[in-house]
Amino acid sequence: MFKDVEGKIKNKNSILFSRDSSSLEELRLMIMKQSHLTLVLWVFDNIKSMVVELSKKYTDEDVLIMAYEKCIAWAHGEVKMPVAKKSILDCHLFAKSMEDPYDIALCHAVGQGCSTIHVETHALGMVFYELTAIVIKNGYKNYEVEITDKINQYISKLKFWIENEKYYRENQEWADFLVKPGKINKEKLLYEKESI
Repeated sequence: MFKDVEGKIKNKNSILFSRDSSSLEELRLMIMKQSHLTLVLWVFDNIKSMVVELSKKYTDEDVLIMAYEKCIAWAHGEVKMPVAKKSILDCHLFAKSMEDPYDIALCHAVGQGCSTIHVETHALGMVFYELTAIVIKNGYKNYEVEITDKINQYISKLKFWIENEKYYRENQEWADFLVKPGKINKEKLLYEKESI
């Protein structure tokens, strides 16, 4: 199930998961069927713990908290894309200043997650980086159980947001582009393009 990951570890790739990862097939198929808003709600649910974890370690930096908060404001239509985009780019820039590969991967996961507001394809970017961080944390060994558990958590949380999206859609203000009817999921378009 993780032969592709083992190959990437041997090749010293910095990102150990991709759209071709067999372990992520079910999750990817679920993601490409969701509304943009469902994916944004799911991503924010996932990255919150990453932001908290890294903020406790890097107490002098508020880059990740700012990215998280500005992107929530963007999703709610309270700020425009350039404000949020700058905070996302700051997040990725902050990762370059880090030395711990685990922290670097987690920081990029936050940046990718926040970028999901722009386009759905970034949701899997968050997954790729967070799962890579888990493998790194485990010293590139014996990570299979934790990765499998994490993927199951992603699926469980996504099912929750699928079931509850309507409530949040109706009871909160959202940027128009997130709730636009008939919007085509970009992850689905990418999948269809790859299948040709």
